[in-house]
Amino acid sequence: MITRSIGAGCRWLLEKIVAAIAATGINPNVLTAFGLFVNLWAALLFAEGMFRSGAAVIFLAGFLDMLDGQVARREQRVTAFGAFFDSTLDRYSDMALYMGLLVYYAVNERASYVVLAAVATAGSVMVSYARARAESLIPTCKVGFMERPERLVLLILGGTFDRMAPVLWVIALVSTITVIHRVVYTWQETKAGRTLPGIHLVV
Repeated sequence: MITRSIGAGCRWLLEKIVAAIAATGINPNVLTAFGLFVNLWAALLFAEGMFRSGAAVIFLAGFLDMLDGQVARREQRVTAFGAFFDSTLDRYSDMALYMGLLVYYAVNERASYVVLAAVATAGSVMVSYARARAESLIPTCKVGFMERPERLVLLILGGTFDRMAPVLWVIALVSTITVIHRVVYTWQETKAGRTLPGIHLVV
């Protein structure tokens, strides 16, 4: 009962915020771009070792990331380009956060953590790429766990509790497993002939 009440309250508040923003007539793509700048702010905080502050800013950025789609639907301005723009800026936002960590560890001469952050960066990018590339061949490729929301939650937790290194280990390892899973899944789907119309491959 309490959980449902909290959920209902949050939905009511979100709807009011979405309605207020939509009433301004702002282009949802502007909200998407603003979300990138907020993530860049978080990246700068990470670079300075201010992990808890960075985590709070990532939380704000995640809220903004949720708002742009809601506002687009409310204003009936959902477009193919908007989806592409949002996805592209999300990748830049992700990489900015890891770059902030790379800078922090490099400045503090912690070479092993620099490598770890680089591997986590590569894994995060490849999880998204593997799905995008697979779905140009097969209907869907949502297998695996370490999607963007999970990665952001982990970064928020790592920053909040000042345990960023273990979080990077989890992201690096599970992202790599997810990419391998998607490669195997796509191979199985193409081998079975379950490809998109017009796709003819020899496996």
